[in-house]
Amino acid sequence: MKPQTRFIPAMHFRWLTPYFDVLTNWTLPDRELKERLIEQAEIRPQHKVLDLGCGTATLALLIKQRHAEATVIGIDIDTEILKIARRKVQDAGVTIALHEATSVRLPYPDGAFDRVLCSFAMHHLTHADKRRASAEVFRVLRPGGELHVLDFGKPHTAYCLSVSFVLRWTEELMENIQGLLPRIFQDAGFIDVEETSQRATLAGTVSTYSARKPS
Repeated sequence: MKPQTRFIPAMHFRWLTPYFDVLTNWTLPDRELKERLIEQAEIRPQHKVLDLGCGTATLALLIKQRHAEATVIGIDIDTEILKIARRKVQDAGVTIALHEATSVRLPYPDGAFDRVLCSFAMHHLTHADKRRASAEVFRVLRPGGELHVLDFGKPHTAYCLSVSFVLRWTEELMENIQGLLPRIFQDAGFIDVEETSQRATLAGTVSTYSARKPS
């Protein structure tokens, strides 16, 4: 069933969707950040991996290229962004399942995944939906499974602070820039929650997080 929930399109405005990859690469060291997230996740050949809010499938493709034997699935609510993702996957000649669904109601059974990775998707969710999505991720991870997140974080330079004041009017960024994502993950039941890195970019502070479901 097609999800029926409010969401912010990639780059906030629908007309910018076709230019998502170009604009992302212009404002962020996108590939480098995603590769570091993948390294952090320590994916193994037998792992089943979910790319939550997969967008144009850049992260999912990098995971599959680095870990060809892992099962990779991407999920996103945005029909238009998934059209771009499916073209990229087809052009790459790899097998990645891409599903249209909402992150607050994941269409997977309990304990289905070993890893869930999420790149620049949390800040598109309202406060309530961040909590729902975190609880759903907790549910679909196997015991001992891990969540690894790349997203905007609490500003740590004057420039990043000024950028955050602009972006917060166009995105659901308040929890991010207040440094509250770790608390949200903890409230969902995760342990060993950690902000593992911070980096200043043209778009503001970017942070990575890790969290684990208890065994």
